Amino acid sequence: MIQKTILPLCYLPPISWFSAYVKGQQGEILLEKQEHFPRQTYRNRCHIHSPNGLLALSIPVQKGAGDHTPIKDVRISPHHPWQKIHWRSLEAAYRSSAFFEFYEDELAPFYEGKFDFLIDFNEQLLELVLKWMKVSSSHDYTTSYLKEYPSSVFDYRDLIHPKKAPVSVPEPYYQVFSDRNGFLPDLSMIDLLFNYGNKTMAMILE
Repeated sequence: MIQKTILPLCYLPPISWFSAYVKGQQGEILLEKQEHFPRQTYRNRCHIHSPNGLLALSIPVQKGAGDHTPIKDVRISPHHPWQKIHWRSLEAAYRSSAFFEFYEDELAPFYEGKFDFLIDFNEQLLELVLKWMKVSSSHDYTTSYLKEYPSSVFDYRDLIHPKKAPVSVPEPYYQVFSDRNGFLPDLSMIDLLFNYGNKTMAMILE
């Protein structure tokens, strides 16, 4: 029986998300595209290690997007300068990391151009991160919504959540501000990439 993995479509997903993705490549991976938009999740939020500790970067969505709005219809709010704020935060957090300059030219356009739909922004950014990790894009998308899947399916939609314990994390690794804030687990994958570059996949597979 082919293993099936269901993952939420997140904004710069956490390390545990990519760990599940890599393991799921042995079978079928589906990214959830039919669910109703759940607030306060990684769908429009990522966590980074800032000079002052854990920082949540949230993409504002248009008023009315909530539990009854299909995620594919959720629009990014045009009335908030979130892109400038996020980019400045990323620079403050990672400008001194070993690999930030290696990736920034490809990342910067996401914080300059206009994106109407959250799902388009997340999809395109995900493809970039997978490319950086040298992971083949091997997923498809759900075509209908199922609240629950059989126990044989690895369903991470509610498990990978900022308010829940990580489903998996690598061993503690060097982070730019760990000397003042300690190690912060299961941040966005970019935290690992900016600090370890092409060694990232080896750390995920450990």
